[in-house]
Amino acid sequence: MIDFFLTLCVGMCALVLLCLYRATYGPDVLNRAAGISAIGTKTLIILLLMGVIYDRVEMFVDISMVYALLNFIGTVVLAKYLERTGGVSW
Repeated sequence: MIDFFLTLCVGMCALVLLCLYRATYGPDVLNRAAGISAIGTKTLIILLLMGVIYDRVEMFVDISMVYALLNFIGTVVLAKYLERTGGVSW
């Protein structure tokens, strides 16, 4: 069973690399911000899978909730900054 979750973790790490490519070489600022947000979400899933692997789900759920909140706040702050500085043209 642990092998299954380890395989999922490796797959999620591969997806993180794809999102890292989008965040690095995105055509515009919004695509880069979406890539960074997707990396945060996938990291959250990896944390939960690690909790299942180490049989400490309750601890990793708490860590994941804090990480998700920080990811959300960071995305909102970036969006507000881009809106105020004119980095995004609607």
